[in-house]
Amino acid sequence: MSSVLFYDPACQRPYDTRTLTQQATGGTEASITRIADALGAFVMQHNRTEAFGSYLPPGKIAGIEHVILNRDSRALPKVRALYPDAKTYLWVHDQLRPGSKRGRRLAATAQHLRECNVTIICVSDSQRRGVEATVRKIGVADVVKAVTIYNPVSDDLTPDGSAIDERKLVFFSSPNKGLAFTLDAFRALRRRMPDLRIQVGNPGYKIRKSSLIEGVEYLGPQPQERIHKEVRSALCTFFPNFVIPETFGLVFAESKAVGTPVLTCDCGAAAEIVGDPQQVLPVTLGQRAYEAVFQSLSPAWRRGPARFADSLGLFDAYIERIRDWRAGGRPSTAPDPRFRLTAVVDRWRAMLGLR
Repeated sequence: MSSVLFYDPACQRPYDTRTLTQQATGGTEASITRIADALGAFVMQHNRTEAFGSYLPPGKIAGIEHVILNRDSRALPKVRALYPDAKTYLWVHDQLRPGSKRGRRLAATAQHLRECNVTIICVSDSQRRGVEATVRKIGVADVVKAVTIYNPVSDDLTPDGSAIDERKLVFFSSPNKGLAFTLDAFRALRRRMPDLRIQVGNPGYKIRKSSLIEGVEYLGPQPQERIHKEVRSALCTFFPNFVIPETFGLVFAESKAVGTPVLTCDCGAAAEIVGDPQQVLPVTLGQRAYEAVFQSLSPAWRRGPARFADSLGLFDAYIERIRDWRAGGRPSTAPDPRFRLTAVVDRWRAMLGLR
């Protein structure tokens, strides 16, 4: 029987091994599932009512020595009450900086962090720097340490020789992660390259009403196998997101794994995970100002502002890069050994002291 338990107090709906192949799945849930299954660990979710293998409703299990709490430190008292003798970890997936909303939430649980002697697991070095600054500010750095363990990509996710369609871009992420800006940039791209199109998918949450835009195909929530199929044949994963900086960006790692480059912004962990300056563009003050003014508008109402922004050159860097890639300058990419499931599981085993 496993001595490891993952406890999720924050998921929107229960998930398990089946979810990865049958439904659209968020990056956090996919990572928990892959790691827990590889470790043979238990997983409990606050909203699960029926057991499926090692995926269980909340409760007490004998022999648990390690509890990994997902996202929300406010559940520490509950975990502590159920497993008072277990070593406790907090696995964070969001940006967490001093004074931020999540930083204040962590500060409110400082005493619990101290009492549980928590280890905070971060998904990138970029994210960890913000976590460590927050831990210092709330006065628990003497007992709370932070470590980086990347999110995993399945070992069998590799290039398969799919034909590349240079007219096709893909965006597969939650729409609040810069989709509106992405579509504005796509409009600018398509004015110069009318044959371009973009496929837009969703992990299954924060679904919003789609705006009818020429060249945009909305696929909706899709299982990962379908997403990977579409990414394989794309010119690139087009993800100019600086609205909600990625703390890891499974979309980056999985695109690399199937051999498809990413065109994104130097924001959050993008440069760390992508690892190629050709695929990461700087975020300009003009772009930030534009998004700050128009972020509340739906894509349908941003058509006019986006055309004006295009006339000012806000999207020129994306246009130049896509043109270059279509003309033969598309960078090559491959699976990154840092993110392979076997390597990531080894890091987990070492941290937990498992053989």
